Amino acid sequence: MNIDSQISNFYEKLVVDELSRRRAEIAADDDVLIDIACVALNQLPSRYYRYSVDMAFYLSGPEHQRMDDDVRVAVEYAIKLVTAHKSG
Repeated sequence: MNIDSQISNFYEKLVVDELSRRRAEIAADDDVLIDIACVALNQLPSRYYRYSVDMAFYLSGPEHQRMDDDVRVAVEYAIKLVTAHKSG
């Protein structure tokens, strides 16, 4: 059994989705986007699941909204940090 292929961090999907929404404004190549994703994820707690349906079932509306808000803040921080270091 390959355990690492059976578990995921829910925040990874949220961060990738947020970066996809903001891709045009970021204007960065994939390497920079990956750096931004890593920095953002390091600002967020882990929220592991095995089946995505579990997360949909167990998260309340307010909790999901809070997670989305936290992701936006973390991604904004990561964009500023990474772009400042790449241009500096």
